[in-house]
Amino acid sequence: MDVRVSPEAGMRELWPDVSRAGCPSRVVLEHVTSRWGVLVLIALLGRSYRFSELRRKVGGVSEKMLAQTLQALERDGFVHRDAKPVIPPRVDYSLTPMGHEVAGRVWELTRWVESSLDEVFEARDAYDAARES
Repeated sequence: MDVRVSPEAGMRELWPDVSRAGCPSRVVLEHVTSRWGVLVLIALLGRSYRFSELRRKVGGVSEKMLAQTLQALERDGFVHRDAKPVIPPRVDYSLTPMGHEVAGRVWELTRWVESSLDEVFEARDAYDAARES
């Protein structure tokens, strides 16, 4: 965070600055925008899931990576873990209100990426052709 002096308050205030090395917002941004973080948030936007259901929904994620991703998102306040004391144990994962907000924003970004794939592939082809000549 950046330290700035507030003339009105006459005191120092801390301001997040994601472009500054060491800013804690970078870690949160990494959790939200990681490959698995994005896919977990989008999946949970639709409904809550048990761990095994979520693993099937998020194709290709290992059990270890899903557990780590859920733990990071829970710690940041985006995911709620509801462990029910039954046999066999049942754990459901859902989004918190803050999780719904960030998942909506990530969902918009993923929709844009999907709708822009043709342009991205054209840009790649043009780039590759320029490098070959």
